[in-house]
Amino acid sequence: MIIETVEIENIKFKLKIFVENRKNCRVSIRKNTIIIRISSFLSKKECEDQIIKLKSWAFSKIRQNPDKFRSKPKKEYHNNDKLQIGNEEYTLKIELKDKKGSSAQILGNTIQLFISDNLTREVKNDHISSLISRCVGSKRMPILKQKINELNKKHFNCKLNNIYFKHNKSNWGSCSKSGNINISTRLLFAPDDVLEYVCIHELAHLQEHNHSKKFWRLVEKAMPDYKEKEQWLKENKDLCRF
Repeated sequence: MIIETVEIENIKFKLKIFVENRKNCRVSIRKNTIIIRISSFLSKKECEDQIIKLKSWAFSKIRQNPDKFRSKPKKEYHNNDKLQIGNEEYTLKIELKDKKGSSAQILGNTIQLFISDNLTREVKNDHISSLISRCVGSKRMPILKQKINELNKKHFNCKLNNIYFKHNKSNWGSCSKSGNINISTRLLFAPDDVLEYVCIHELAHLQEHNHSKKFWRLVEKAMPDYKEKEQWLKENKDLCRF
């Protein structure tokens, strides 16, 4: 693996180049990372040409819409803030305590947070974000379980194990081969039909652990307008964050 640092439109990216036992070459752009995968069957000259070509494509893509790749500023939370999550509004009560850990609980429509005062401002904010996510996710857990079980019974009838809300920033959901389904708490900010789409998406993975045509046919059968939900997530993902 080759790792470089490149700067495009004042945004720094790690450029990772892998030479692998594969037939084709490809490039992908992730958060602050460009990944190039090159076939090991190519000659040295062909490898160099492919790297130049894929770099050029990735750099052009970033320059077309650099804001898409810039890190978004984190939400900051303050005492007595109002937080709208779905149809519910919460008031944050934040108390700083001289202790190692932080904790939180929901009392009615108040989220009471006890945050360690022995932390930097950034880490305090991370604690608050994570604790709010866990509290609200725990409160909504029975509704999520009911929704997924009903969708499974209606469309898939697969063996289903554990269901979790996760404070996950990298994806909207996941499904393990053992039948565990994780749903990101970020979807608590999304409309119910969008959350339902992600549940259907992950349930379909109980039958097809890939994104093949067969997988997408399962999703479409359960939710014919699923592409509208995907589009909503693409356009509104920045609104869905703690």
